[in-house]
Amino acid sequence: MLPRSLGPQPPGFSRRRMLGTVANGFGLLGLAGLVTEANAREISGEAGPATLPLGKKRPHHAPKARRVIFLFMNGGPSHVDLLDPKPRLAADHGKPLPFEKPKLARTTTENLMASPYRFAQHGQSGIEVSELFPNLASCVDDVCVIRSMVADNINHPNACLQMFTGEQIFSRPSLGSWLLYGLGNETKDLPGFVAICPSGADAALWGSSFLPASFQGTRVADVTHPIANLVNDRLTGEQQRRQLDLVNSLNQRHRLPREEDSRLSARIESFELAFRMQMQAPEAFDIGREPEATRRLYGLHQPHTETFGKQCLIARRLVERGVRFVQLHTEVNWDHHTGIKTALPACCAGTDLPVSGLLKDLKSRGLLDETLVIWGGEFGRSPVAQKGDGRDHHPYGFTMWLAGGGVRGGMVHGATDEFGWYAVEDQVHIHDLHATILHLLGIDHEQLTYRYGGRDYRLTDVYGKVIKAIIY
Repeated sequence: MLPRSLGPQPPGFSRRRMLGTVANGFGLLGLAGLVTEANAREISGEAGPATLPLGKKRPHHAPKARRVIFLFMNGGPSHVDLLDPKPRLAADHGKPLPFEKPKLARTTTENLMASPYRFAQHGQSGIEVSELFPNLASCVDDVCVIRSMVADNINHPNACLQMFTGEQIFSRPSLGSWLLYGLGNETKDLPGFVAICPSGADAALWGSSFLPASFQGTRVADVTHPIANLVNDRLTGEQQRRQLDLVNSLNQRHRLPREEDSRLSARIESFELAFRMQMQAPEAFDIGREPEATRRLYGLHQPHTETFGKQCLIARRLVERGVRFVQLHTEVNWDHHTGIKTALPACCAGTDLPVSGLLKDLKSRGLLDETLVIWGGEFGRSPVAQKGDGRDHHPYGFTMWLAGGGVRGGMVHGATDEFGWYAVEDQVHIHDLHATILHLLGIDHEQLTYRYGGRDYRLTDVYGKVIKAIIY
């Protein structure tokens, strides 16, 4: 309420105007701490029109990629059993690790354990791939395998947080949110950032943290019924349009005599997006429209590949329609403390065909060149045994791969030691991965900042270097 001493107020006399007039405007000092410099840039148009917080924005440099699909194998796939063959493990199977382990260790582990799976060279590049990935092997010339990834945390929650936000403990905006903030959305009818996550992972992995809420990901938990409350059974499309027009006119009248508030602009746009999605989202998620040959390409004809196949096919349909960032979490868990000989093959069998189908489909449609595909988990697995036939968490050297979007295919970058323990050649930290992803989409990771709490934040904090060797 306004102070009684002010008496009757003229039309348009708002609380914000009062702060600017009473006591020589001293009250605006507090307001200045809430309305950050980054919000001011967003409002001014430097980061996009105020009425369209998700409007398309100009990149820092010419991009190689326009969109991203992140295939996240939650739990940590075993690099030494899949994409980083180690003959020394076979030679020294059952022997103790010949050097001291890091002090950061979760459990007591056993002796060295050889991979029970054969590796063979594939494609013109001759990259070695495990027999557990026969379909990925057929696409290996389009893939850049990074065998020298390192992370900083050995536990799942913190390692996942770092993989998607760059930070292990504190709340920070996710990778997809940073991209949406930096580049905006290419489509007005669908969310710019979608996280398909049937397993129910931590919402922080697709959250916007201190970035405006309009940049957070839209979670899809059920690919059969992807978005709740999408159909309005009470109002026709024309009635909804009239209702929205009324609400918007009231919001505009409220906004005119006041300073711009990006939260109100984002709320107005969210109403409009929800209305437009009623027309576009059902079509985008309707994989029944796909021909049988495409459905089989993704493995929808087999029970063990159907779930992840649907996720991958929906991801292609979304990026095809302009969605900026699609994040997929596998329903199966790659956390194999036991079962390297039983559970790991099941995980591979459920994802190998859908992943290769996605790569082949994107390539055949001319979309792979402008779509960056990322595969990996939060860390790898140890070269030593655990509980007889399992492997423990391993952030010291593990494997991820990238394809499309300006990345050189048919190459291996970096290496771990002869046991697969430490990354010893061309080490790639998660900060470096993030810097490279942003670079490929036309963003300088050092320039993409957001002022919050008195400092400028960025995805890579004060770290990160672009992996130029993998970019063509």
